[in-house]
Parts: sequence; structure tokens; C-alpha cells
Amino acid sequence: MPNKRPLALSIAGFDPSAGAGLLADIKTLETNGVYGLGVCTALTVQNDVSFERVHWVPAVEIREQIRILLARFKVDFVKIGLVESLPQLLELVGWLKVQNPRLQLIWDPVLKASAGYEFHRKTDRELLQALCVEMALITPNQPEMLRLWPDEKAADVAAQVVSAFCPVLLKGGHQDGAVSTDVLFANGKWHSFSAPRLPHGEKHGSGCVLSAAVLAQLAKGEKLVEACRLGKDYTTSFLASNDTLLGYHSSPKK
Repeated sequence: MPNKRPLALSIAGFDPSAGAGLLADIKTLETNGVYGLGVCTALTVQNDVSFERVHWVPAVEIREQIRILLARFKVDFVKIGLVESLPQLLELVGWLKVQNPRLQLIWDPVLKASAGYEFHRKTDRELLQALCVEMALITPNQPEMLRLWPDEKAADVAAQVVSAFCPVLLKGGHQDGAVSTDVLFANGKWHSFSAPRLPHGEKHGSGCVLSAAVLAQLAKGEKLVEACRLGKDYTTSFLASNDTLLGYHSSPKK
């Protein structure tokens, strides 16, 4: 009898193009051998190139979606993406930890849509610290890192500072040059994961895919450094899948 797949939960916004958010997370989890559960935080009117508006799901409805899942399924690994506000996120995280103190949480801080729509303009330093201490990992890109911690002028320095609160996987997609390098800052050390920058590698939702791929590996029992390495490999394959803005998901090669 085959082994059951591990479970992981994505709490994220609904993107009708399925390139980002909840649908992208579920596709990534499933392709990586994890059964994906999903809770919707927002209904968006968007495609891969334009974002018009967002309708937020009330906090009580988000908790109700989660409650009925946790009543039936043992979930230890959760990714959180788009949320209405960071104070609401802190309340949700506190509630989640009451439901299961062993939860491993990855936060992909979606501050701005790739089409330009801004969700969160300012970040309170004390609030960010309170959030981070509850996380197993956060996965900002370089502009997000500087918005999360504007005290520093360089994203890698900001990531190193914030890694005192929780591990930070700083995504390298906004760098220049022939190589894209993501850096994990954790436990006073840093680990880099590099891949060639592809000529048509820009993809809508690539950040969602990376964080969900890392979550999948953690759910399958990998340690954080290896999970980040495998997540980077999966995302590179996703970016190389075609020359459009919507990538294809395919099972990693054995």
C-alpha cells in the first residue's frame, strides 16, 4: 500500500490566472508530492499582467475555513501569503499557534503585486519583529526586504538583521547579472543557492512558487537548508518551462 502524502496548507489570495497565490501554491505542493489544502484570504481581479482590485475575505471567515480543515486533518506546515493587514496577520498567527503549537509557518510577504498594485505601504518595526519570531522562515525578495526593514540601505544587510528573529530566505530575482542567487540567513550563518538567469525566466508568481516548494520539502521531512536548495531547483525548472509569464509545473527529475 503506498504511503500517504504529507499535508501542507496555503493561506493566500485567489489569482484567477492561477499564476500566483493560492492556486500556484497548490499546484506547487501537489507537483512536489504533498497534498495541498487551501484557505482563501482575498479575491482578486487580475491576470498575469494587470491588477484591478481586491476583495478581502473577513478575518472570521478565514479562521472558519482553517478551523474545519484542522478539525479533520493534522497539519504541521503552513504557508501564508497575501493578507489584508499585518496586524491581522499577527492575530491569525497567534490563533494558529493556539490550534497547533508545533506549526511550522512560512511567510511570503506579498507587499506589492507584480502588476504594480500596493497592498502594504508601511511596516512597523515592532510588529515585524513580533511576526518574525513566530515564523520558521520568511521569503522576501530584495525590494520587499527593504520595505520590511527600511533601517538598512542594502537588502542583504536588512535580511541579516531580521534573521536574528527568524530565518530569512532572500530571493535574488531582482538582481542584475548572469546568475540569480537566493541567500538563506539562519542561525548566524548564510547559505547561497544560485542558478543561471534565464533569458525568458520572468514568471508571474515565481515568489509564491519558491516559498511553496520550500514548504513542500519541509513537509516531506527535509531540513531547512536542503529544503531551500530543492525549492530553488524546482523554481528554476518552473522559470525555464516556457517563454510566457505563466510557468508550467512538472515533477522534479529523480
